[in-house]
Amino acid sequence: MKLRVDLTEAMDRAAGVAAEHAIEVDSAGRFPRETVDALAREGLLGLVSSEDVGGQGAGMRDAAAMVERLAKSCASSAMVAMMHYCATAVVEANGPVELRREIAAGKKLGTLAFSETGSRSHFWAPLSTATADKLGVVLDASKSWVTSAGEADFYVWSSRPKAVEGASSLWLVRSGQAGVEVASGFNGLGMRGNSSKPMTAKRAAVSSDALLGPDGGGFDIMMGTVLPWFQILNASVSIGISEGAVSATATHAGRTRFEHLGQSLADQPVTRHHIARMRLATDLARTLLMDTVAAAETNREDTMLRVLEVKAAASEAALEVTSLAMRVCGGAAFRKEVGVERNFRDAQAATVMAPTTDVLYDFIGKAVCGLPLF
Repeated sequence: MKLRVDLTEAMDRAAGVAAEHAIEVDSAGRFPRETVDALAREGLLGLVSSEDVGGQGAGMRDAAAMVERLAKSCASSAMVAMMHYCATAVVEANGPVELRREIAAGKKLGTLAFSETGSRSHFWAPLSTATADKLGVVLDASKSWVTSAGEADFYVWSSRPKAVEGASSLWLVRSGQAGVEVASGFNGLGMRGNSSKPMTAKRAAVSSDALLGPDGGGFDIMMGTVLPWFQILNASVSIGISEGAVSATATHAGRTRFEHLGQSLADQPVTRHHIARMRLATDLARTLLMDTVAAAETNREDTMLRVLEVKAAASEAALEVTSLAMRVCGGAAFRKEVGVERNFRDAQAATVMAPTTDVLYDFIGKAVCGLPLF
């Protein structure tokens, strides 16, 4: 019980740091290094690392709570954290113990490098190659969007298999790897601080033991490990954004007055109607999230369906909630100080982040109709 109380307090402190720097991170498009440092200091970079390597030993439920806390004030920080937890889950199951210990100790930040120019949102189908040579393996790739690009200490990197049949293989690529380059600058619409940039590999030589899991086994790791973690935590980002928008809108409605009527904006029935819709959409998304977590924890029969549903539902809810926030706050919403325009911009990202909402709808339809997903 003491660990749980301490963990909650640590999460609150880290989220407080994210909130303190959120406006500047967004306006400058700056990586939220202060948040990463706070997560490391509080033992939260090692949140999902096993206790046997010095981590907290937490699972998806706690990771989802941490990501939502961050996203309520700083979606960029939340995205960085969620990608780190996804990468950590892969390394925990397939990576070297030395790196696992470093992650647990808060010394390493990781991310995924899946999306590619040629296969776009179909992240499970890399065109990157891994070619054996006398020194190990040579990687060649054109990655289109990598969160924390140039900021992370390691990347879980996808390619076509080196020597066997299969959809993909996964590799551990460390920062500073010769032959790997990061594009300069990221000037995005939303989540402006997550350093989401293209990366390329040109004859990047890594050792054969950089392989994570078996050669050709990347697809199974993507579907069995990465997809549940990514979908659940991405949904948590959207729910945190929605929660931030509800809070900011309710505060604005209570403080803004029609002086000639002697009433606040919140005294207007139409305002309360919109805020009620915002609250309901957020709570419905969180309820589905918690059910998805429960399904994943117990390996329930409908786990895959819930995993497919949760990101789509949460991202659509965030679009609705933040649009209503802009509507309720009116002209004031277009000013930075109210804060909801940042929620509105950040909410757009999840719908186009692979697997996109449209791709998920197709998968959900296949699952409901009893058709194979691939």
